[in-house]
Amino acid sequence: MQFREGIRLALLQIRQERLKSAFSVLGVVIGVMFLVVVVSVVEGMDRYISEDFSEQVFGVNTIQVRRFPSVQITGDAAQWREWTRRPRPTMEEADRIRESLTVPARVGVSSSATRDLRTPAGRRAENVQVNAISQEMLAIRNLGIADGRPFSGQEVERGVQVAILGSAVAEALFEDESPLESQVRLGGQPFRVVGILEEQGALLGMSLDNLVLIPVTTRAGQIYTDRRGAVGQMVIQVLNPADLRTAQMDAEAALRVARQLRPGEANDFVLETAEESLEFWDRISTILFIALPGLVGISLVVGGIVIMNIMLVSVMERTREIGVRKALGAQRKDIISQFLVEAATLSGVGAVVGVGVGVGLTTLVRVATPLPAAVAPHWIALGVTLGVSVGIVAGVYPALSASRLDPVEALRRE
Repeated sequence: MQFREGIRLALLQIRQERLKSAFSVLGVVIGVMFLVVVVSVVEGMDRYISEDFSEQVFGVNTIQVRRFPSVQITGDAAQWREWTRRPRPTMEEADRIRESLTVPARVGVSSSATRDLRTPAGRRAENVQVNAISQEMLAIRNLGIADGRPFSGQEVERGVQVAILGSAVAEALFEDESPLESQVRLGGQPFRVVGILEEQGALLGMSLDNLVLIPVTTRAGQIYTDRRGAVGQMVIQVLNPADLRTAQMDAEAALRVARQLRPGEANDFVLETAEESLEFWDRISTILFIALPGLVGISLVVGGIVIMNIMLVSVMERTREIGVRKALGAQRKDIISQFLVEAATLSGVGAVVGVGVGVGLTTLVRVATPLPAAVAPHWIALGVTLGVSVGIVAGVYPALSASRLDPVEALRRE
């Protein structure tokens, strides 16, 4: 009953002294709001990169074979020079890996470049991502065909100049017309459109539908992406996730033999899984999740100091009331609990307001920007808990000061 009465008195005081209460909890509101917004954005990014980004960019259960890592965070010039001197992966090496694998897997190759496309009628699509791929890459990247068909293995083998358009490119070049069996020109080379990809949406604000797929063996695929026989990367996709490490060792052994590397020589290529490629983000997100509570703590400490000062003023204003309560038999623990409940309620209200503002701002970020944001219930619970805890800690000194008042002296004060 005393607990409920303390909450009632605290809410009554907030209603009667709105301005003072608002300034009292401002630090708590800002701290909790900052926690909810920033952590929600970071967690949304973490979830997006580890799930959607990883699947769309790398594929599921895949190993990439490249000259250098897909994500470079080093500024070492010597390292860059060593990477650029490495030989490019080749179609022949992809065949060797395919023959050497001891587990069920797909092996695909791809190269990419940015070029303009146009139609014989003069319509143009600019800065299109041209992906020269083998047939297996459609399955590895889980690229569905919305209309038409994929190019066949025979077309890839013969280097037939056929193309599959992304939905954005198809709309830019043909608008409401069907592009199937129409012609597009890439660097002066004619390509027959055989399919339209399913819409993929955007990745951090960048369209995934502004692309065209062509067989890697076509003349344009070799001229406008990589030199003849070379590819940008090889991609291995195991059918069973448990075989990922085995496939990685098989591919490494096949490439070392193909490139005649001695046992003591380092690899002049990189084999990386999606998890290894995204290790940099794991490090960044870990640092953020560790640092954020400290930054929020600064704001909450300021808010706690303000609440403590307000409670001390409240003790002075209610000295006579405290004296009456003690004269009527109230013990020290009763006075302490009353002020602690009031301080916790005050900061708890601030925490709830901070959570509400934080959720609203997070929703605004998700709607108005390409940044993904996900409000997790456990962060909301943590925000409210921190707010209430700040109030309890801030209210300890004022509560002890109130409990130590002499009832006779307290009753003399006006």
